[in-house]
Amino acid sequence: MIKPETRASLLKFLQLLTAHHPSRRCRKGAGDLLVSFDDLYPTDSWSSHKQEEDKSLAKNFQICGKEVPRGYWMFCRGSKNETRGFSCGLWVLLHSLSVRIEDAESQFTFTAICDFVHNFFVCEECRQHFYKMCSSVSSPFNKARDFALWLWSTHNKVNERLGKEEASLGTGDPKFPKTVWPPKQLCSSCYLDHDQTSNKIEWNQDEVYKALRNYYGKTLVSLYKEKGIAGTEGAEGATLEDLTVGTNAVVVPVGAALAIAVASCAFGALACYWRSQQKSRKYFHHLHSLKNI
Repeated sequence: MIKPETRASLLKFLQLLTAHHPSRRCRKGAGDLLVSFDDLYPTDSWSSHKQEEDKSLAKNFQICGKEVPRGYWMFCRGSKNETRGFSCGLWVLLHSLSVRIEDAESQFTFTAICDFVHNFFVCEECRQHFYKMCSSVSSPFNKARDFALWLWSTHNKVNERLGKEEASLGTGDPKFPKTVWPPKQLCSSCYLDHDQTSNKIEWNQDEVYKALRNYYGKTLVSLYKEKGIAGTEGAEGATLEDLTVGTNAVVVPVGAALAIAVASCAFGALACYWRSQQKSRKYFHHLHSLKNI
């Protein structure tokens, strides 16, 4: 799925992960892949044979580390194998990113997420639905709060539509039915009015934004503890510790953080410079290592 026309959208998403993924190890892993991206997928070589060769190299990059088993879901584990999983995990990631960005990054984050889903999400129908909602946004985002609330509202609309489909087809997860978020039990102050007949809700958006920041910031880690999902040893314990350290997304590569923070028009140039600097460092480190052999 990595083609000349989709390459830029993947790079933007990797830049976003490098700066704001809630996990420190995943920020580092995304940065490592970003630095090596031109070596794996050079712009002057896009033959099918070359791409087949590069697949094995790309698979060596496990962004969040080899300690985290592939396809092992913690927060998004469904009660049935065919439910939740990746789509749930992607939503959690997107919301987690939305509450960690600054105002100046809001429009870049919006376009990075929309383009990534449109180009790389494997469900064609889902991609089209999401892209349609992205296309309906008429003016650029200037505030991180506005973007986070748009993503929240979009997710609720998706859940409402899918909830009806799953109920009619019987394909939903009985333990995790799709509903609007947040429920009253989690945030009663988020509700100004709820018409039970029409099921229309008038939201207190200030309280919703507080709930988003709290839930996808600190609370997400404590939920692992409460559910007893995270152990004290192995992948689960390591992941929990890493999430706890990385919750505020403070430790990021300086170049990527600067690049993400600027306006979208200058973002590509700065990010390109950062990547070239990182590649130069890697090259000179390699020369230094050879001298010691």
